[in-house]
Amino acid sequence: MEAFKEIISNNAILALLCVALVYAIGDIIGVLSKAWVPSVFVVAVLFIIGYWTFFPTEIVTAAGFGAPFTSTICIYLLITHMGTTISIRELLQQWKIIVICLAGLAGMVLLCMVLAWTGIVDWNYVISGLPPLTGGIVAAVTMKDAATALGLTDVAALAIIMYCAQGFAGYPLTAFCLKREGRNLLKAYRSGEVKKSAGGTVNAVDGKMATEEGGKKLIPALPDKFFTTSVAILKLSIVALGAFYLGKIKFPGIGAISGAVWALILGIIFTELGFLDRSILNKCGCFNFICFALMLYVFDGLKQATPEMMLSVLGPLVIIIVVGVVGMGILAAIAGKLLKVSPYMAFATALTALYGFPPNLILTTEASKALAENDEEYQYLMDTMLPQMIVGGFVTVTITSVIIAGLFVPLLRG
Repeated sequence: MEAFKEIISNNAILALLCVALVYAIGDIIGVLSKAWVPSVFVVAVLFIIGYWTFFPTEIVTAAGFGAPFTSTICIYLLITHMGTTISIRELLQQWKIIVICLAGLAGMVLLCMVLAWTGIVDWNYVISGLPPLTGGIVAAVTMKDAATALGLTDVAALAIIMYCAQGFAGYPLTAFCLKREGRNLLKAYRSGEVKKSAGGTVNAVDGKMATEEGGKKLIPALPDKFFTTSVAILKLSIVALGAFYLGKIKFPGIGAISGAVWALILGIIFTELGFLDRSILNKCGCFNFICFALMLYVFDGLKQATPEMMLSVLGPLVIIIVVGVVGMGILAAIAGKLLKVSPYMAFATALTALYGFPPNLILTTEASKALAENDEEYQYLMDTMLPQMIVGGFVTVTITSVIIAGLFVPLLRG
């Protein structure tokens, strides 16, 4: 087994073949199951098995998808691209989703803290596990480093395992919610209750028509003959670089704002100005490849989840996830009811806390493809559900989880 790992580590093409095979199996199962078994869930399971058997821990890097290409470049390019898919008008309409996601996170934190206050689960386990459960890698690393500094190795391990394992709960639950929401949307669409016309986009919250802003842009669009892949990447890189440097600035009273948040904001602004084309990565044909590369970076995080590490914290891990998701679902559903958002969409957007971007994009795409009978229906589902899922991911993973981690670090008991 070790010899085979060595062979893969020293052969980039073989390493690429292995990760592509795993990803392809996930895609095929996702298609055959009509997204009831999400491809990201299958791929995550296969990567875990692979790391426990014959995959070298550096297989993703050996295949050419290591840092900084995936960890920085792909993230910034893809998030900036997502800004080109959301108009300012659409973004302003997402205030309901922001409220729902915050309510869901509040429910998760409150119900999990009951576990700590009552002693059902060790205090430090809850404190270290909650921030990663509410978000992504930044929160996980923050809690791991804080626990390690106090000599709490098992607590540090739980923080990383939580980051690696939370998607196993989030993927299937989100797939279920999106499929149910999609069926309801298509029922209304096919009956004529909701229509979509050329040049307009569907309001992502209540299904009403929102006409795209017309008129000339401040920056005129390039003629199509000059729009090439290199020009598209150049434009995205310019905007992404601005977002990267803005992420380094510490603002009085609030500190630094994540460069990923700036990438989304600048992507929206520069699209409205006319500098970036709508859905620019799709237009230049790079979208699927960059998504593939970025997802490999996400799955690369599973290499830290050894069998011994998982067994040592399995009990508290499962309890925290189950109780946290229940708390999230209750308050997200209540908020959705008050704001007249369907319970399926409310829960799905809140669940983005368990995986963030780009799985929220992949899950929405899979559900839309599985349900739609033609390109028009597929586009309708994407226009309706994707903006909500993207905004949900940024509210939970990119912003709120980092704040929660900062508040929870002082609560660890050495």
